[in-house]
Amino acid sequence: MNRYCLTVTCLRARGIISAISTYLAEKGCNITASHQFDDPDTSQFFTRLSFTSEEGVGLAELEQDFAAVAAGHAMDFAFHDDATKMKVVIMVSRFGHCLNDLLYRARIGALPIEIVAVISNHMDYQKQVVNADIPYHCIKVTKENKPEAEAAIMAVVEEAGAELIVLARYMQILSDEMCQKMSGRIINIHHSFLPSFKGAAPYKQAFAKGVKLIGATSHYVTADLDEGPIIEQDIVRVSHAQSADDYVSLGRDVESQVLSRAIHAHVHHRVFVNGSKTVVFPAPPGSYSSERMG
Repeated sequence: MNRYCLTVTCLRARGIISAISTYLAEKGCNITASHQFDDPDTSQFFTRLSFTSEEGVGLAELEQDFAAVAAGHAMDFAFHDDATKMKVVIMVSRFGHCLNDLLYRARIGALPIEIVAVISNHMDYQKQVVNADIPYHCIKVTKENKPEAEAAIMAVVEEAGAELIVLARYMQILSDEMCQKMSGRIINIHHSFLPSFKGAAPYKQAFAKGVKLIGATSHYVTADLDEGPIIEQDIVRVSHAQSADDYVSLGRDVESQVLSRAIHAHVHHRVFVNGSKTVVFPAPPGSYSSERMG
């Protein structure tokens, strides 16, 4: 039994769900989960359906025959096989908490991703990554060599067949050209203090101001620095009794969790870009299950 999902974006209209469900039923498929959102402000309709094919119908046939249905509503659609792991390149600088978390989640199967490479502008995590049988590429970036460095980065991405780049605390600004080329396929994580607490030590600034909440935001990368469509956010409460180091520790924990949830949503095709925002549907049953534990 094959497990698939179908994602659709189109202008709002009557009969969309009926057309999709009728098609899947005619193909011998059984819908197991369905979510949809009709945005009255943009007139856009978004839907994601999980389904099984007990008659062995493949993706190629589903895509080809669905084209006629999609044409009737000018749908932008895609079919996905749940058994296929998304190929991911992780980029990191010198803060390794998000990298460590993603390596572990990928290893135990909690994230259905294949980490095909790690790119850094430092050598700090080479041994750890190589020991996990993942290629490690140290590509130094300076003002003078930025175009050449980004060309080298894209060469790694393309040769590895990566579908997603994750900036796991990568402390270099990507060029507008790279952001546009990989639009919707680069996910970043940062502390939620922007723009209130800019710079290299946001948690110390937050501590000095006596904030009561700290958090993190994960978003798609665009040419507008830290202003791409938000995928996931979370917060943790802090108090006057905690130190600046406590803030850093708690902040890193929430950053790791938020980034992993954002990646989980993306690789399960639950995120739809809707202008400057996103539509993020709930996780389908079983999607957080680990393939192997320990």
